[in-house]
Amino acid sequence: MNSAARPGATLLVVSTAAFLATLDLFIVAIAFPAIRADFPDAGIANLSWVLNAYTVVFAAFLAPAGRLADRFGRRRLFLLGVATFTLASAACALAGSVWLLVVFRMLQAAGAALIMPTSLALLLAAFPAERRSVAVGTWASVGAIAAALGPPVGGLLVEASWRWVFLVNLPICLVTLVVGPRVLREFRDARTGVPDLLGAAGLLLGVGALAYALVKAPEDGWASPGVLVAFGLALLALTWVPWRSTRHPAPIMDLPALRVPTFWLACVAMAVYSSGFAAMLLGNVAFLTGIWGDSALTAGLSLAPGPLVVVIVARLGGSLNHRFGAGPMMVAGGVSFALGVGVWLWRMGVEPAYLTAMLPGQLLTGLGVGLLMPSLSGIVATVLPAARWGSGSSMVNTCRQVGTVLGTAILVLLIGDSPGLANFRHSWLFAGATGVVAAAIGVVIASRRSRDRAPEPAEPAEPELANPAPRPVGAAGD
Repeated sequence: MNSAARPGATLLVVSTAAFLATLDLFIVAIAFPAIRADFPDAGIANLSWVLNAYTVVFAAFLAPAGRLADRFGRRRLFLLGVATFTLASAACALAGSVWLLVVFRMLQAAGAALIMPTSLALLLAAFPAERRSVAVGTWASVGAIAAALGPPVGGLLVEASWRWVFLVNLPICLVTLVVGPRVLREFRDARTGVPDLLGAAGLLLGVGALAYALVKAPEDGWASPGVLVAFGLALLALTWVPWRSTRHPAPIMDLPALRVPTFWLACVAMAVYSSGFAAMLLGNVAFLTGIWGDSALTAGLSLAPGPLVVVIVARLGGSLNHRFGAGPMMVAGGVSFALGVGVWLWRMGVEPAYLTAMLPGQLLTGLGVGLLMPSLSGIVATVLPAARWGSGSSMVNTCRQVGTVLGTAILVLLIGDSPGLANFRHSWLFAGATGVVAAAIGVVIASRRSRDRAPEPAEPAEPELANPAPRPVGAAGD
């Protein structure tokens, strides 16, 4: 097939950009105390939107970003996303108020929304079918590592200034913008219509209102007018978006793809697991700094072993996924994730016990993440046709970000303003339950392995190849 001339270089470029887009979901959390110190008039509720605004915008615009990429070119939209992310990162570092920071974070999220689905679609087009599982495993592990590395990297950077949390993106983004046009090859599908941006706005409203209601309910009361209105808006918006998707030529939700049982089951599993992962990760940061009294730097470094396990396991997980299928790997990953959280429920107390309590749980949850992420991300290429890879991968990633929003909101709901050990036990129970649900869905997917296949060969569509001429000799592979 005619694919990108340099698969290995393509993997490096798109994974690096995806790493930054995901890193910024979590790296800011550990910088909250430093940001609040610079803006003492900002309350916790307002400051929380520095994180929530990014996640909600990211979730809402992943789907239209995938469709735009399918229509106008995956490389073009990928590079546009990196450029937007670069400029917004610089603006965040220079922000003079919390609300300016929130606005620039929203712009940053728009760039990240362009990066994520295009990076996976470019990756799938760059590798032959027999090598895609390993490549997707690497890409997925990069995203998981970025999410888990947020606290330790943030802790190190905050020692200098919270503004370095954003400035660190600039040199990597600039290198990507220089190297990307030389490495990536353009693919598009002219049959894809202009995406439903109004539907994206509806998703933005629905997810944002639901997160607002969950966060404000403990403070204002579940029956308070503001909370009830927010729940009502969320219900209306999240009901209206699927209805509109049945009537728009390029909807925010790819409903035909959701007719494939394995695909929609994977979307559900991704949303559920991601909510537990977000609650686990952010909850552990709060536990280490609040219950054990660690500094931000110490807490961040204490959470580093988990990502190291993900690095190793996800590469192996890609090969295992290719051999055994996504279902069995989801079962193994979900069970391992739940067992890791179970160790914390069993062993964690108010007295620090890192080696006998926190560390064993991290190793098991890291194993679970390394098995789950490649399995869930790689399903797009096995059950959907190539023309739907952009929209399909954006839907999987949208579910991931929606899960992150809800997991963060549920964590705030469970631990409250002055959390004690019992509050954190509730958050760990929630996280462990998501691992069990992911494993159960894996059992169902495993039973359907021979029934759900891509309706056409999983190869990139060639008629709209933007640069069909062969590359010069010497650029034919890695």
